[in-house]
Amino acid sequence: MNEKQKSIIRVFNNGLPVEKEPFKAVSEAIGIAEEELLSQLKAWKSDGTIRRFGALVRHHQAGFQANAMGVWNVPDTLIESFAGIATRYREISHCYQRPRLHDFPYNIYTMIHGRTEVDCEKIAQAVSEETGVEDYILLYTIAEFKKSSPLFFLENRR
Repeated sequence: MNEKQKSIIRVFNNGLPVEKEPFKAVSEAIGIAEEELLSQLKAWKSDGTIRRFGALVRHHQAGFQANAMGVWNVPDTLIESFAGIATRYREISHCYQRPRLHDFPYNIYTMIHGRTEVDCEKIAQAVSEETGVEDYILLYTIAEFKKSSPLFFLENRR
């Protein structure tokens, strides 16, 4: 990416401003024409650099108090079909494959959101029944120390 492109990303690290003409405000902050900004965003959308603009909902404030990291021991031959089923559940926001560890055999990780722990358990049970994978554990969040979207092309700071 060139410096102008990086400056666009830096501005969007803070989100889209809530204004009548948000892209105009962003283009003015960067010092480019709104048309140039929109053209760049369309190009990034077209090549997959960005997927979309959307609102970020704070799920705890929206009443979804339970979060469970579902860890699943999925046979290697069933990973694709398991993921295809698990990702259809709207209550599952993330689904990752990670390497199995010596003393931790789980290789698929899902984030399950519910209003209560019982909601999360019901979703996990439904996934289990639909996929046939019965070896799983739900790990609930005890404390949240940081939660943020990644920030890109920041100046050197920690």
